[in-house]
Amino acid sequence: MESVYHKGTLEGSPTISDVARRAGVSVATASRTLNGARPVGEALREQVVAAARELGYSPNPHAQALAQASDASVGVVVHDVTDPYFSEIVRGMLQASAQTERLVLICNTYRDRERELAYIAHFRAQRVKALVLAGSGLEDRDFGARMAGQITAFEATGGRAVLIGRHYAPGDAVIPDNLGGARDLARTLASLGHRRIGVISGPANLTTTFDRLAGFRMGLNDSGLELAADSVLTGDFTRDGGERAVVELVSRMPDLTAIFALNDVMAIGALSGLRSLNRRVPEDISLAGFDDIPIAKDLMPSLTTVRVPMFQMGARALALAMEPLGAGLRVEHLPTELVVRDSTGPVPARTERT
Repeated sequence: MESVYHKGTLEGSPTISDVARRAGVSVATASRTLNGARPVGEALREQVVAAARELGYSPNPHAQALAQASDASVGVVVHDVTDPYFSEIVRGMLQASAQTERLVLICNTYRDRERELAYIAHFRAQRVKALVLAGSGLEDRDFGARMAGQITAFEATGGRAVLIGRHYAPGDAVIPDNLGGARDLARTLASLGHRRIGVISGPANLTTTFDRLAGFRMGLNDSGLELAADSVLTGDFTRDGGERAVVELVSRMPDLTAIFALNDVMAIGALSGLRSLNRRVPEDISLAGFDDIPIAKDLMPSLTTVRVPMFQMGARALALAMEPLGAGLRVEHLPTELVVRDSTGPVPARTERT
């Protein structure tokens, strides 16, 4: 590619065509030799390099990186990069990629499973060497089998795939302790005296939703409590979805004293919705989220949540993707941490019950 080597800044500087003529080869051969896109014989390489040196044709490192982008890039598939959860994961990958001079190519699926499969096939066709699937898996074993087929085909051509989160597909993975974090949160709310607790859940088909909801139920059970079926309202992991859900939840359970939103973005929407209902947080209703996105501590009141090491997950996933394919699957579990802030407090005295 001619873009690999530039002509300089002076009029009449040599071109790749000049180099090809001097070396007695085609322009394509001269370009491939100089950018290293395809191996050539040592004699031919020396012939082309000597011609470039004699003519003063100097390399452009940035253009050379672009010419080799397919072999030096990492494909990243996320649900929605505008979601702070995925933004932090991508930020971790971008910082890690800067150490390896890799180009990161990001694709949004918007939770469209067919689009996710199509992106993997696209990256395989483009000879991308590493792939990171940075999103929750689906509680769908048939889809998991299709995903496994795409990953196997990708790795069969020399690619390297790493999963973030729990998936029904084989592959090295980085997984946060969603279950343990939600369990700790439920225990804490119970210890504050809360018995009427509502949950704004996530999309039912996501493994993240399943794990966080299961962990929360376990934590309540540890305290001798059960989560009633009508106290769980399905949300969509968006701010507006959280606001809509909390209005319906309060209408359904007017005496509830605590709400757990399965991610911070929905908790932010719920906080706004509670204000519109003239419900104070935490004096009337305690509110908690999950993820600890950067804005969580700056809310009024600051949000109690479970910290997920999103940045570290992204950095670690990219590091794994850069390593050679191992003989066995590697799964790294990263801990979560309960962060208690101002949005939760003891159950209001007037509603306290055994």
